[in-house]
Amino acid sequence: MKIIRIALFVFGALLLVNAIILWSMINPTIGWYLQVAISLAIITYAALFNKIPRKLHFAALALSLIPLLFASFLAIYGNTSRVDHEEDAVIVLGAGVQGERVTRILAHRLNAALAYWEQNPDAYIVVTGGLGNRATITEAEAMARFLVERGIPQERILLEDQSTSTYENLLFADAILGEQFPQGYRAVVVSNDFHMYRAVRTARQAGLEVGHIGARTDWYTWPVNYIREMVAVVNAWLGNPLT
Repeated sequence: MKIIRIALFVFGALLLVNAIILWSMINPTIGWYLQVAISLAIITYAALFNKIPRKLHFAALALSLIPLLFASFLAIYGNTSRVDHEEDAVIVLGAGVQGERVTRILAHRLNAALAYWEQNPDAYIVVTGGLGNRATITEAEAMARFLVERGIPQERILLEDQSTSTYENLLFADAILGEQFPQGYRAVVVSNDFHMYRAVRTARQAGLEVGHIGARTDWYTWPVNYIREMVAVVNAWLGNPLT
């Protein structure tokens, strides 16, 4: 039992340190605050471990399996791409921008779009996202600059720079592509693997049937991103406003 207690304390402490480090690297979200709360709860649980009844230990173990299975589902779905490289457009969902620089999480999405475009250079790339909290230009503009610097012709990039949520990303991108392809179009949506399930679900609610490509997520951001995403998915399942 002592080993379990130590392991729990170390795990909680690592989660807390990870959250503190991420504070300066990402735009804090509900996932970040929940990660801090969870890490403190684990540390407290470890400190009181010997005073907790055995039945409650089993209950805690059973409950901990739920988020682990949930996160596994999101990861498997997000890492199973569905494209045939004959689509008319790639819709890259916005994420964070700091100043004029895309964050790493957004860079991974853009790199996935680049890899797709190299196999289908006739496709348009729609970059989406308005002005964020820590940004001095819109997400769409920062994304377009990133792509142009890596060789994508400016004329193959379409900017959607008014949205403030995933739903608006997709809804406004659909309007832009509808003007570009009045006879209809096929598209693939790009987001990070943890976000892919909700992105596809949201696309369908916005009236789009899309393929999908899941971009990778840095391992050290798994906790904050998967915690946030599980909350967002449950929120969507409950029929709350789309984000």
